[in-house]
Amino acid sequence: MSEQRGAASVTEAPAMETRGPDAAEVRLTVNGADHVVELEPRVSLLDALREHLDLTGTAVVQAATQEFGTGVTTAMTQVAADGLGLPLDKVRFEYGDTDLPNIAATVGSAGSGMAGAAVHIATTTLRDQLIDQAVEDTGSPPHGVDRAAVVVHDGRMYLRDRPDVGEAYSEFMQRRFLTDFDALGSWNPPPPDLPYGLITFGAQFAEVAVDPELGIVRVRRLSGAYAPGRVLNAKTARSQVMGGMMWGLSQDLLESSLVDTRDGRWANAGLGEYLVPVNADAPDVDIEYVEVRDDVVNPLGVKGLGELVMVGVAAAIANAVFHATGCRVRELPIRIEHLL
Repeated sequence: MSEQRGAASVTEAPAMETRGPDAAEVRLTVNGADHVVELEPRVSLLDALREHLDLTGTAVVQAATQEFGTGVTTAMTQVAADGLGLPLDKVRFEYGDTDLPNIAATVGSAGSGMAGAAVHIATTTLRDQLIDQAVEDTGSPPHGVDRAAVVVHDGRMYLRDRPDVGEAYSEFMQRRFLTDFDALGSWNPPPPDLPYGLITFGAQFAEVAVDPELGIVRVRRLSGAYAPGRVLNAKTARSQVMGGMMWGLSQDLLESSLVDTRDGRWANAGLGEYLVPVNADAPDVDIEYVEVRDDVVNPLGVKGLGELVMVGVAAAIANAVFHATGCRVRELPIRIEHLL
């Protein structure tokens, strides 16, 4: 089979959200104290988390988010453990129940940034409250010091300059007869009219081979570079990026829903007729991250890695096909008849 090769790139970024209505007051009682939180009632852009620490030093983080392959369970457990200064095996992330605090929908590349910000705020709030009480407690080793001098690691509060002066969360709670401790964290995104870029940026590249006689397109290599701010979990992020790039290839060369005009039914209603890529269709994939610190988008500097990694791939492949053949295809999927 003779081949012609081409390569091209495309950069894609999602549109920013529009401003929602005015904030509303929500009154809550946490640890016996009344709190008033102003929340902007945009359900898709509001995250709230409940954090609970029990007598054993084990934390439970609760939110009504969903897990369907994005890795949010792993990532939020990591964020909670980091915020509280606890080992991962001491943190449990509970999700998927609508009785739990309301949270943003897992769409629009909002999961990690939105949920992560609320988890971070809830866990650091609980941690700081425990440190404040320890500093004021005459029986606590850090009593009377500047709270800024107290750090937490492995579930233990101690002085930054004197690690031997401190005590575990569980020891403090047992002495104070506290069976549990709770905190609520909520977060709303910054308004879209800020003079900052609050979204992930990326560039995708595709190398293709096209048979000039048969019109068959084969993707030889995909490459993507992304600037998502802080990456919470490199392994799950890479898996999500690779899956999204394969989805873009599938959109460009294979997937199509066909309607039988005689009776209005789908002509390819099963996977026997609806084409999706298999292992033999998967090319070499290179993924790179451009580390950018972002102190504006949310407390963790985390942005999304969902749709972005998919939407530019089809355009990159189509540009590469044009570069190889001179044929500009403006319909997806790219079919053999488009190139012959």
